[in-house]
Amino acid sequence: MKTSSVETYAPAPRWTAIFALIAVSVLYAGLPERLLFGPRYFLVIVIALLSLPTIWSHRAGRHDINQILGYIVLGIETIGLVTSVTLLVSGLATHRDAPLQLLKSAGVLWLSNILIFALWYWRLDAGGPHRRAAKPGHREGAFQFPQMALSKGDANYNANWSPDFIDYLFLAFNSSTALSPTDTAVFSRWAKILMMLQALISLSLIAVLAARAVNEL
Repeated sequence: MKTSSVETYAPAPRWTAIFALIAVSVLYAGLPERLLFGPRYFLVIVIALLSLPTIWSHRAGRHDINQILGYIVLGIETIGLVTSVTLLVSGLATHRDAPLQLLKSAGVLWLSNILIFALWYWRLDAGGPHRRAAKPGHREGAFQFPQMALSKGDANYNANWSPDFIDYLFLAFNSSTALSPTDTAVFSRWAKILMMLQALISLSLIAVLAARAVNEL
């Protein structure tokens, strides 16, 4: 008797995205005072307060509210990131930061850049995590992942495959290191704009470190 080869589908858990949100706020709180957007724990408190109704709206099935709150949380984190990067770059000529502190700050902002844009891609692609979970088999969206290009005859083909946060994190990591999406094609204009912004921030941080290294020689 043959067993069924049909793979069951279960929506990906959101704990990885929640962990990323918390990580960004904790990393931000560790920056030097002059690079902060508001009080040191401002972002931590704001994210904590907004995360509670965001989690509630998801569990209550109010996905419209969940999506709006998600945009607000990510918008605040993005403003904080851009502000800190701007302050870091503008302060390079004054030599206000010691080499070790500069390296630490640039590293924290570089890592935050990856996490924040991974969250944006996860939140926006194909209508967001709820819509992707409601429709098993991700075949359309702003990004074409390698799994989407597989045909039924391929060994790794899965008709129910759908990207989760780790896939978007990998995409964001490549965008900040190789300054390109590598194995993932980008279709939507909004995705191209976000990826250009992410690459610009990453390149700015690398330029800061390079300029300081040359200055120290």
